[in-house]
Amino acid sequence: MAVWILVAVVALYFVLTYNSLVNIKNNVEKAWANIDVVLKQRNDELPKLIDTCKIYMAHEAQTLEKVTQARMGVDTARQTQDLANLSQAEAGLQASLGGLFAVAENYPDLKADQTFLNLQGRITGLENQIADRREFYNDAVAINNVRIRQFPDMIVAGVFNFDRVDILRFASKELEDVDVASRFKA
Repeated sequence: MAVWILVAVVALYFVLTYNSLVNIKNNVEKAWANIDVVLKQRNDELPKLIDTCKIYMAHEAQTLEKVTQARMGVDTARQTQDLANLSQAEAGLQASLGGLFAVAENYPDLKADQTFLNLQGRITGLENQIADRREFYNDAVAINNVRIRQFPDMIVAGVFNFDRVDILRFASKELEDVDVASRFKA
């Protein structure tokens, strides 16, 4: 009788732990999907911003080209779920957007255009959402990675091949303060 109780307790533990680990794994996938959604939104809205700017900035094609190339790099990394390239592409896009907004300062009509202001505000809002979702993703990854390494959960994780997930890391250049004054002089 005592053996059956012990077997039942162990089986219950395995079932509860397995279900918990599945839930955690799904939270990581959901967090990545949330990042993907906002990156796609930004990717869809950037062309509108660029088209608006083109009207005013026909001779600033190089600045617009940098934003377009950077946007394509982020989209490629997002679609392939390549975290290392996503980090680099995001850095390039951040720099090119900063350059675009700095150049836009030289166009008073553009700065006053409601469409441009709305798009600029939307892009800024999306950037904030991306930052929030990155944090949520890294939190979900941390929970996953801790649980699959804790004893005795690591036994269940090993038996059912629950894998470690990489957190979203950024190059040290991305963590530096932005020199806003130099961007306005560009």
